[in-house]
Amino acid sequence: MLHIMSTSVEPATERSADEVNEEIRALWLRSGGTLNGEQREEYRRLVLEWAAAAPQSAEAA
Repeated sequence: MLHIMSTSVEPATERSADEVNEEIRALWLRSGGTLNGEQREEYRRLVLEWAAAAPQSAEAA
C-alpha cells in the first residue's frame, strides 16, 4: 500500500485566532524577545495558523 505524505501545514485541531495568538505571546515571553532558529520556525507556523483562523474582514469580500 502506498502512502502519500501531505506537505501542507494543517493544525491537528482547529483553534481560534485568539488561542493561537496566546501561544504566540507565550513563545515571545519564553524567548525573552529573541527567537532562535527553532523558535522562529515555530513562530512562522503559528503565524500561518493564526492567519488561517483569523476572521476575514468585510473589505476582503
